[in-house]
Amino acid sequence: MRTGMLALALGLLTLVFLPVLPSVGLLLLLAVLALMLLPFRTYALAFFLLGFTWACASAHWALTDRLAPELDGQTRWVEGRVVGLSKNTPGAVRFELADGQARATQLPSLMRLAWYGGPPVNSGERWRLAVKLKRPAGLLNPHAFDYEAWLLAQRIGATGTVKDGQLLRPAQGAWRDAIRQRLLAVDAQGRAAALAALVLGDGSGLSRDDWRVLQDTGTVHLLVISGQHIGLLAGMVYLLVAGLARYGLWPRRLAWLPWACGLAFAAALGYGLLAGFQVPVRRACVMIGLVLLWRLRFRHLGAWWPLLLALNAVLVLDPLASLRPGFWLSFVAVAVLIFTFGGRLGAWRWWQTWTRAQWLIAIGLCPALLLLGLPISLTGPLTNLLAVPWISLLVLPPALLGTLLLPLPYVGEGLLWLAGGLLDVLFKGLALAAGKVPAWQAPAISLWAWGVGALGAFLLLLPSGVPLRWLGWPMLLVLVFPPRSTVPEGMAEIWQLDVGQGLAMVVRTRHHTLLYDAGPGFGDLDLGEQVVLPALRKLGVRRLDLMLISHAHADHAGGARSVYRGLPVTQVIGGERQGLAKVLRARACVSGEHWEWDGVRFVLWQWNRAGDSNQRSCVLQVEAGGERFLLTGDIDAHAERALLESPLAVATDWLLAPHHGSRSSSSQAFVEALAPKAALISRGHNNNFGHPHPQVVARYRGLGVQVLDSVEQGAVRVRLGAFGPAESVRQQPRFWRAAPPVSHSP
Repeated sequence: MRTGMLALALGLLTLVFLPVLPSVGLLLLLAVLALMLLPFRTYALAFFLLGFTWACASAHWALTDRLAPELDGQTRWVEGRVVGLSKNTPGAVRFELADGQARATQLPSLMRLAWYGGPPVNSGERWRLAVKLKRPAGLLNPHAFDYEAWLLAQRIGATGTVKDGQLLRPAQGAWRDAIRQRLLAVDAQGRAAALAALVLGDGSGLSRDDWRVLQDTGTVHLLVISGQHIGLLAGMVYLLVAGLARYGLWPRRLAWLPWACGLAFAAALGYGLLAGFQVPVRRACVMIGLVLLWRLRFRHLGAWWPLLLALNAVLVLDPLASLRPGFWLSFVAVAVLIFTFGGRLGAWRWWQTWTRAQWLIAIGLCPALLLLGLPISLTGPLTNLLAVPWISLLVLPPALLGTLLLPLPYVGEGLLWLAGGLLDVLFKGLALAAGKVPAWQAPAISLWAWGVGALGAFLLLLPSGVPLRWLGWPMLLVLVFPPRSTVPEGMAEIWQLDVGQGLAMVVRTRHHTLLYDAGPGFGDLDLGEQVVLPALRKLGVRRLDLMLISHAHADHAGGARSVYRGLPVTQVIGGERQGLAKVLRARACVSGEHWEWDGVRFVLWQWNRAGDSNQRSCVLQVEAGGERFLLTGDIDAHAERALLESPLAVATDWLLAPHHGSRSSSSQAFVEALAPKAALISRGHNNNFGHPHPQVVARYRGLGVQVLDSVEQGAVRVRLGAFGPAESVRQQPRFWRAAPPVSHSP
């Protein structure tokens, strides 16, 4: 039976590694084959095929429930019901709309919408909205978070921006949202949002600084509901009933053990429903239920069997859960604890058990975090030593009890005030630790190096008496100091990062790195912090020799401050110094300035007679081994004519399309004079500016120029000096990535 369950789990997990999904016909054949194998007791193969077909069928259903391609970018009136907990911020409200209906239009079952400048939206309300619809899509960058996979795992079939709306019906049956509103209205010493995260699993009210502190200290799991909270509550209820029975305070006519197990599981399930029943909660509830069931029957239950059953239960109910990073971290963390503490000889003192658990979890999760591209907290083992009991023993009991007793005047508020004060003390301590040692974003490593490091972590988790266990330390260091991929002398590696409607380009030579523009930044959206900085660290960049900001518009310069704070920057050059000089100490762009790094030549140019910001963009030419790349910022046809009279008006192999391919740029004379083999366009999907203009795209293609669009390709890499083709992130096939949208037709 256990072999069959293991095979079922492997079949369900295979989904995440598929580049394409098998056809529906092939899945039907596999399902029939699996059923035919069962009578012959070939359970392992049969269960594997059943798990595989079920996971693939679920993925097919989710992909079928996406917005139709012909509706992408259209604005429709949609009527639907708000579900889940919305995120209300001063500048925008984000929420999910279910059962959307539009006239003569088939819509997905669930859509994720944003309403900028809109009114508060609450769960359970029914709205009629004018929505600009978009197919699920995300920014595609090297070794970065895959937003499109996350949307599919959430079964969100469309995203959109609300233009106008009308409330049709107030909230009905939205008890979680009602509890959240009560929690947010309580005086919790400034930590009401953190209490909502702890009690309801709703982290939407936490500030960006709060999230950074939690990430840097490895304590995110404490504020977002984890299995630890569920297990703690179930254990407290069980011990309460057992204690009452021991001292004769439990009714004798009621058998205490069944009641203890039943009430403990009910408490775990109730807390799970309150928290939204996410993957860690589901896993914990299944494992707690199995342990209590076996306890009720007085049977010993090994630790691995409940974990395997919990894994299968979670994946059978939701096969797409394996696309979420939290799924892997949740089960890996529990597996590390089971492997570390199971079957060991001798007893550890309580303080030894507690400290070793934190360090061994940190070691065991390190390979998983690197594989998922997540940052690693260097202070996590130390901060969790204090933070875990602080939350579990001091904060969680009054927080849950206060929420339960909110209907009683002063009692619930008082308990929540106490819990909020304890949370505030914890956050202040975590902020001090985060300020000293921020989280470490490891550079991307090769598969063989990761395998060596993972094997080293496994060796360190073995008992201390195992021979050659000490080899785990040098093997683990391969993860910390992986072999770096260097750029050959005389060549340059150029990345056009996918930052939506903006620009960020990384130019690396053998020993130097230049950043041309830093991505957009508008309000609480800062892609310099969210995309550019992590991408630089993943590429192994430890310092920037030069950050060149073409001009001061927010889609090019908005992320500059975050990059400047996050990495050492030797110097900053700005096409416009206004707004940059004071914070970034930028100096002016000087036409004709040139230098050479590692055999690669760089030349600057700027139109001195420019009348507006776009025209003053600082242009950069990079030449390696006779192959040229021209980065043009947002110049248009007027500045293009001036550039054609400069020394940069020479044959160019690669061209950054000026001004995101706008109609006023990429003039016929400019493109003909430079004669590039490829033009790169950085823009946002279905942007409001209509970039790139169809006439511009047609002009490029009419002259035989390849068009590389960030919406269609994701991030693009060019090895300048190799005279080879460009590489894009979308070339790495994943079944959940939709076909690249093409919207260049007039």
